Amino acid sequence: MRFDLKVPFAEKDDAKKLGARWDAAKKLWYVVDKADMAPFAKWSPTPRDASSASASAVSKRPAAKVETESAGVLCVGSKYVESPRVCDCLPWDVCDKCRATALPV
Repeated sequence: MRFDLKVPFAEKDDAKKLGARWDAAKKLWYVVDKADMAPFAKWSPTPRDASSASASAVSKRPAAKVETESAGVLCVGSKYVESPRVCDCLPWDVCDKCRATALPV
């Protein structure tokens, strides 16, 4: 199970020596599947166990996430709708048969 840590920059080397890993996307330190969490207690964001911390983090996430890309809008989560396939061409190619159902670029 993953447990996120709140490690100050000055203590990052200490956390790394104990087995913590850096998540570049979330910009935080974490540990995975450690039986003894005592060495990491001082970096715990809150004084609760890992299961309730991860459960509360999941409940705080938004239901849907919308990201903008250069080709259009990418919808993830409850706003995602799968378009039916009308031909056997590759999804990123548009043939005459599927042109009517293709998303605008």
